[in-house]
Amino acid sequence: MAPANAAPERAPAEGFFLPVQDGFRYCLFHAPRGECRGALVYLHPFAEEMNKSRRMAALQARALAALGVGVLQIDLHGCGDSSGDFGDARWDGWKRDVDEARAWLQQRLGRPAGLWGLRLGALLALDYAAGAAVVPPALLLWQPVTSGAGFLTQFLRMRVAAELLQDGAGNGGTKALRQQLEQGKPLEVAGYELAPAMAAAIERLDASVLAPRGCRIDWFEVTAAGRPLPPAASAVAANWRAQRIDFGLQVVHGEPFWTTPEISECPALLDATGALYREPSHAA
Repeated sequence: MAPANAAPERAPAEGFFLPVQDGFRYCLFHAPRGECRGALVYLHPFAEEMNKSRRMAALQARALAALGVGVLQIDLHGCGDSSGDFGDARWDGWKRDVDEARAWLQQRLGRPAGLWGLRLGALLALDYAAGAAVVPPALLLWQPVTSGAGFLTQFLRMRVAAELLQDGAGNGGTKALRQQLEQGKPLEVAGYELAPAMAAAIERLDASVLAPRGCRIDWFEVTAAGRPLPPAASAVAANWRAQRIDFGLQVVHGEPFWTTPEISECPALLDATGALYREPSHAA
């Protein structure tokens, strides 16, 4: 007999390879426990942020499944255990991956699938939803990248920092790196090959004009204790309000687990997301 205080058993996630037009995508399906209350496809962050965030994504996916929300985690083209190289991935191809994942989950659970994105994955969710023939019923955004251009600059700064450490010269900084991309030359940044086409697609994205109508948007922003919402996020929120976009925004305190040197967690984010999905209004 199990101890009285034993944690409830949970079904293991189902791992499989989803066949697509140009190969396969590795997926983990977290089946909803009991009656299905909803469905979400998880879209991971960019490059190394994906690996830093795996634990948090797994913890939240299991918690959502326990609440009756089925979750499908997908490794996008060139990422994780999916086919292809990172340098061959393209933004439009990632949006096709989202299509494939939503179709699989909708067929499995018999209901429309929403999107849950972290960092650049959240911006991917917004961009996908803004142009989707059938808008997802819900978007769950964790720490969304609000400006593709700003994110690209931060990513390129890692290359500049590596050059400074290696030879003491930044070799023209991010401006010079952007010029190389504009000339069609791929760049190696922190072990990842950045294709010019991918960089150009990311550069154009602006969350302030991407929020779709007709779906529920829940946005969670992680800040250090005592810190307010960052100015960039505040500006996007103000733009959405001016456009009368229906969204909720919560600030929670914790570490930026997607960039910490060691794998870390943000319990406040897990708790706040779980509390949201326990509300009857979040039952599909």
